Amino acid sequence: MLLPDRLREVWGEADAGRLSREVAFAEQELLFDSYRTAWRTALLMDGEVDLRTSLLREVAVYHDIDDLAKVECRCSSAVETMRREWEENIDPRQRVSMGWHSLRDDTGPLAYVLGLEIARAHHVQTCLDFGSGVGSGALLFTRAGITMSLADISTTLLDFAHWRFARRRLSAHFLDLNRTALPIASFDMILAMDVFEHLVDPVATVERLWRALRPGGLLFARIQVEDAGTHPQHIVRDFGPTFARLQELGLVQTWQDTWLWGHQLFEKQKI
Repeated sequence: MLLPDRLREVWGEADAGRLSREVAFAEQELLFDSYRTAWRTALLMDGEVDLRTSLLREVAVYHDIDDLAKVECRCSSAVETMRREWEENIDPRQRVSMGWHSLRDDTGPLAYVLGLEIARAHHVQTCLDFGSGVGSGALLFTRAGITMSLADISTTLLDFAHWRFARRRLSAHFLDLNRTALPIASFDMILAMDVFEHLVDPVATVERLWRALRPGGLLFARIQVEDAGTHPQHIVRDFGPTFARLQELGLVQTWQDTWLWGHQLFEKQKI
C-alpha cells in the first residue's frame, strides 16, 4: 500500500476511535522515516551525515564560497528573493536553491520516494524528470538503477545538476528544453513534480509528454492550482483544459493521492 493510502487508513482509524491519535502519529512518523532515510541516502555526499549541511556544502563548493553560513542565509531567503525578483521582472530561473530538499520545513520532496515506489512496482527502466531543477529526484531514481533523463529550461539548474551527478560518478542524460525536443516514445515513466503551475501552455506540454511516453508508460504529476501570493511564478489558474487534453490523448488516471501531497498517476493507453 502506498504511503498516502496507508496514512489515510491510519488516520481514519483514529477518527473512528479505533486507534489513539498518539499511536496514529507514531505510525505516521515510522512510515515517514523510511521515506526520509531513502531520500537522505540518495543525496548525502560521502563523509556527510546531516542532509542540510551536505546540501549547503554542495552549493558552497559549486559557487566557491567559503562561508557556509552565507549559503545558509541565501537558501533560507530563497523563496522571498525569487518572489521579489519575479515581481521586478528579473528572471529567477538562473538561481540555485537547495533549502526545500533538506526536508527541514516540508515533506514535499518525499513525493519523489513515492514516485520511486510506483516506478519499482511497474518495473520502470527509463524515466524523464521534466522540470528537474537541481536534480535531487533524479539522483534518487539513478541510485535505484533507473536510467534517468533530466529536462529543464534553466541552463543554470541543468549545469548544477550535471555537476552533482559528476561528483558522485553517476551518469544521466541532460536535456536543455530551450534547444532540445523530447525524444519520441522513449520513457517508461515521466515525473512532472510541481511544474505544471509554472507553464505558459500546460495543454501543449501534456501533448509533448504524451509523445515522449512509451505505450503503457506512466505520468506521475501534481497538477493543481497553487497560491500565487508567495509564489507569483505559479501562473496557471485553471487546469480544466489540461485535464481535458489528458483524457483526449488517452492518459488515464489510475491513482490519486487524496491525503498527502496530491499527486496523480496517469497511464498512456496502448493502441
